[in-house]
Amino acid sequence: MQAFGPNIWIAEGSTVTAAAGFAYPTRMAVLRLARGDLVIWSPIALSEALATAVNALGVVRFLVAPNGLHHSFLADWQQAFPDATVCAPPGLREKRRDIRFDVDFSDGPVADWAGEIEFAIMWGNRITTEVVFFHRESRTTIVTDLIQQFPPGWFSGWRALVARLDLMLADEPTVPRKFRMAFFDRRAARQSLATILAWPTERVIMAHGPLIPNDGQAFLRRAFGWLAGR
Repeated sequence: MQAFGPNIWIAEGSTVTAAAGFAYPTRMAVLRLARGDLVIWSPIALSEALATAVNALGVVRFLVAPNGLHHSFLADWQQAFPDATVCAPPGLREKRRDIRFDVDFSDGPVADWAGEIEFAIMWGNRITTEVVFFHRESRTTIVTDLIQQFPPGWFSGWRALVARLDLMLADEPTVPRKFRMAFFDRRAARQSLATILAWPTERVIMAHGPLIPNDGQAFLRRAFGWLAGR
């Protein structure tokens, strides 16, 4: 577990293989609420060592799947922490009928997180509907797949060419071209983006890219400049 700010930690997981053999690293975040309860964002592969490290921080109360693509290890965590509330992004409940979901993210707030964790749903994308989070105490915005950057040499052969064309290997983390093209309702997406850009972001966590330790709001404005019209 690596501390990333007050009451927020990250853990790096194993590499997973997605469609067409593209390999992705995995990363999860642990957020501790004021009462000591833990929110697990995008759970990675569970091990005894990881469970021990998480339990040392508090009681796992919430398991969060941030979009319809990050759910591979959710069932294992639910089995290990059966009393935790499992939160589903739009569309995942229908996709994973084997998982008991307790909460569906909508445009309304989660009462148990009031004043501590905010979120915005990026509506209008054909690939997935992603929920973006903001941890107020650490001023950290957490995105999943909407912003990515892979290091040079991560992909090889034709996958490296595709990744470069998709902007996954850009000089700075940005929204991959496939996600840009998949926004069929940009008006809805811009409304969500306005909420995200209004957060006083200092840090940024993404699932597939470097950690951004400072100037996070400016970073988000650059990454989403194409959508905001700049």
